[in-house]
Amino acid sequence: MAGIFDIFKMIEKGQEENPKGSPEFVIAFLGNPGSEYAKTRHNAGFMCAEYISEKNGIIMDRFRFKALCGEAMFGGKKTLFLKPQTYMNLSGESVREALKFYKLDPCKQFIVVYDDIYIDIGKVRIREKGSDGGHNGIKSIITNLGTEGFKRIRLGVGKPSIKISMPDWVLGKMSESEMDAFKPSIERAAKALELIVGGNFSEAMNKYNG
Repeated sequence: MAGIFDIFKMIEKGQEENPKGSPEFVIAFLGNPGSEYAKTRHNAGFMCAEYISEKNGIIMDRFRFKALCGEAMFGGKKTLFLKPQTYMNLSGESVREALKFYKLDPCKQFIVVYDDIYIDIGKVRIREKGSDGGHNGIKSIITNLGTEGFKRIRLGVGKPSIKISMPDWVLGKMSESEMDAFKPSIERAAKALELIVGGNFSEAMNKYNG
């Protein structure tokens, strides 16, 4: 039978896992919903979300803001984890709704994680702002937020070594060897995200860029 101090610890633990109050930060992970898109290169963001969810016991199954969501303390702040279900090209609608609802500053309280074909597989690039770089999900976010000044983590998925259309490439599934090369990047991205949410952007760049 649990003692009184054990009960207090359980209550405190529950409060930490389900903190009260509004989120102070939003992290959006980009991808396409549906089993047919699982493990595709364009779903690198979703794969990162799944890794963080499993590692930290964060359940992202509540549907709000046109997305699957979960909330937890992360990097010392209550954070909303967002997996837009709008399909990639409309990702900005979900992000805009969440940031507007909680009255958060996209330049200070938001970061997005997504795939990048111009970066070698397994590599990570962290930036404070920038253009869409030809990525339709980021283009949608910029259009909906009206700014390019939000932080982002790009996960390298590489370019094709054979002649193939870009849509077919990004919507194609990674091979087993590609997945082995890719996995370390989402582990590093997860660590970088925790630092960024905690206000240590420069440290995240210095430690996990590359």
